[in-house]
Amino acid sequence: MGRGRVQLKRIENKISRQVTFSKRRTGFLKKAHEISVLCDADVALIVFSSKGKLFEYSTHSSMDSILERYERYSYAEKMLTAPETETQATWTLESSKLKAKLEVLEKNIRHYGGKDLEQLSLRELQNVEQQLETALKRIRTKKNQLMHESISELHKKVAYKFITSYVAKGLDSIKAHGTYFQMHLKVKESIM
Repeated sequence: MGRGRVQLKRIENKISRQVTFSKRRTGFLKKAHEISVLCDADVALIVFSSKGKLFEYSTHSSMDSILERYERYSYAEKMLTAPETETQATWTLESSKLKAKLEVLEKNIRHYGGKDLEQLSLRELQNVEQQLETALKRIRTKKNQLMHESISELHKKVAYKFITSYVAKGLDSIKAHGTYFQMHLKVKESIM
C-alpha cells in the first residue's frame, strides 16, 4: 500500500520542516545524479536552505561551466524574444552573471580557507586540494626565485666589497713593493 499524496503547503513545525528539507534535499541530489548518469546529461542543481546555506551538485563538468552555458543560452533567448528591451536585459544579465561569479568566488575562498567543507563531495574536496597544491607550488617557485635573486645580489655585494678591499690593500702593498710589482708584470707579459 502506497503513501497518500502530500498536501503541498509550508510545514509549520520548524524541526519537521528541517528534517523534511534534509531528506528531500538528499533525494533531490540523488535524482540529479541519476539523470546525469542515465541520460548523459549535464546537470547543475543549486539549493539554498532557509538559513541561506548552499547545497549544490554538478556533473563531471564544473558548476561554473554549466552556469556559464546557461547564461549564454538565457541571454540568447532573451535577445531573440525581447530586442526592444535590449539595454535593460543586457544589464540585468550582466548583473546576474557578476552576482553568480561573486557567489562562486566567495564560496571558493571559504573552501580554500577550510570552511564549509562538510557539504562537498569527495571529488570536490580532491579538486579543492589539487587547486591548493597547485597554488602552493606556484608560491614556492616564486619564493625560491626571489630568494635566489636575493642571494645572487648578496654574493655580488660581498664580491664587490672583497675586491675593493683587496684592491685597496693591494695598492698599499704595491706602493711599498713597487719593484716587485713591476717585476711581476714583466714576468706575466713574457708568459702571454
